[in-house]
Order: sequence, then C-alpha cells, then structure tokens
Amino acid sequence: MRFEILHATDYRYEHPASEAYVEARLTPPELPTQRILAQELLFDPSSPLSSYTDYFGNTVSFHSMVKRHERLTVKNRLVVETAPPVLPDEPLDLTVGEARQIFASMATDVFDYTRASVAVTAGTESTAWARRLLRSDLPLREALDGLNRAIHKEFKYTKGATDNWTPLAAIWKARAGVCQDFAHLMLSVLRTAGLPARYVCGYIETDPPKDSRRLVGASATHAWVEAMVPGKQWVALDPTNNQWCGERHVAVSFGRDFADATPLRGTFKGTGGQTMSVKVTMKRIP
Repeated sequence: MRFEILHATDYRYEHPASEAYVEARLTPPELPTQRILAQELLFDPSSPLSSYTDYFGNTVSFHSMVKRHERLTVKNRLVVETAPPVLPDEPLDLTVGEARQIFASMATDVFDYTRASVAVTAGTESTAWARRLLRSDLPLREALDGLNRAIHKEFKYTKGATDNWTPLAAIWKARAGVCQDFAHLMLSVLRTAGLPARYVCGYIETDPPKDSRRLVGASATHAWVEAMVPGKQWVALDPTNNQWCGERHVAVSFGRDFADATPLRGTFKGTGGQTMSVKVTMKRIP
C-alpha cells in the first residue's frame, strides 16, 4: 500500500517568544515493512536544521529559532509505501518459558527493554497479568495475542482521560485511557514476565475505504508495542485495535516509553504559556 501522510503541529504563545528549541523525531526508518518515498519537514518560522541519531536509533531533527515569534508550526509531509509483515514462525512457536531463558542469557543486550522506566512501572497488577496471560507453558504467539486481546477488552479507549504523565497505577485502576496508556500497560506486563519490549510511535490510516474497519486513535500520532522474540527480531502489536500491526501502520520512532519516542519536544523562552494543536491524516493513494 502507498500512503500520503500529513502531520501538522501548531504552537501558539500567550505572548511572543524570543527563542524556541525543538527536537523532532518525525523521520520514519527504512524497514522491511515500509519504504520512505518522500519527506518534507517544515518549520515556520524557518531556520537551518541539524540532525543526529539518538541512542534508540531514531533520526532527530533539531530546530533552533532565536528570533521573536508569536507561533511555531511544524509540518511533516510523507509518502510511504508499506508491505505486510512476515512473522517469524519458529521463534513464535517457542514457549514463553523457553523465550525467557534465552533472553536471560543475553541480559546485557536487552537490558533497556526489560527494565522499568518512569512511565512503565512494575506493580501487583502487572505481576498478576504476567502470571495469568504469559504462563511459561504457552506458545509465545498465543501469549502475545492473548495479552493484546485482554488489554483491548478490559480497558476502554477514552480520549482525554489521561495526560502524558498519568501514573500507570491510575490507569490500571480507572481501566480507561488512550493508545499511549495501552502501550505502557502492555510493556509493563511483558517486561515483568522477562520479555523485552519497546514503545513505538507512528501513524495509522485515518480514512480507510468502505470495506476496511476504521482504526481507533487515527486522528493524531498512534502508539503500539514491539516485542522481541528469540533471534532478536521484533514483532508489532496494537492493543488499542486488538491486532498485529500490518500495512496500515507506519512506525516513526522507538524507545523504552513515550518520553524516548515523543514526536516533538523542546522549550521556549518567553512569558506566559502556550497551547498546542495536532492534526494527522494518513490517506491511501494509488
């Protein structure tokens, strides 16, 4: 499939800002499942961009604006071609116990994706879910699918129910949240069970044809999870939509949690606050 993507972010200040510095993780990587045919990343007001690759392999574009300005807009235009993923059957046929033993023997290689983080904390709920859904005797494919389905079933997608820093314990209690929260929940359970997993920020199709189901969470950037399987391969699951990720998903950035992979972050110098609006469209094209 081929998609045209537009991701527009608009920052408006209460009073003009004298300086602004922004890191943008908005360049999707080349993967077997996706090919980037074109990209145009625009900042207004404009200034020369510099770039680097961060610890997690994300391409980061750095924008530095040192002139007085009343608003800042960021537009990311992409044309991406996607292909269906090919799941690694042999590793997924191993049991959770076998996979756990393999990862325990390579602990230093997967350390970042097995430990807790500020947003992905461990707790009694995560432990109980790991014991129930990720039993040692279960095939890895069945266990991952069951966890994905359980989060989709037991948690309600409620836009505005949480913010970026809502503690995971509050989400377990409320049984409601958004895609970011569901990804953090899944990461917590997987890591508690000793299975490496990482957070993915990306895009999903916003306007599907009539014969396709509309995906939940398509109006902004989306979040899902990649679990590592033996052989150090990643498989992607979307608990918000209860599915293994496919051609309608475009991965952009990765990390331990949302803080590592957030599309835009930065700071400005000025008085007063700011408001931010975001709009994403990902449309299928011939």
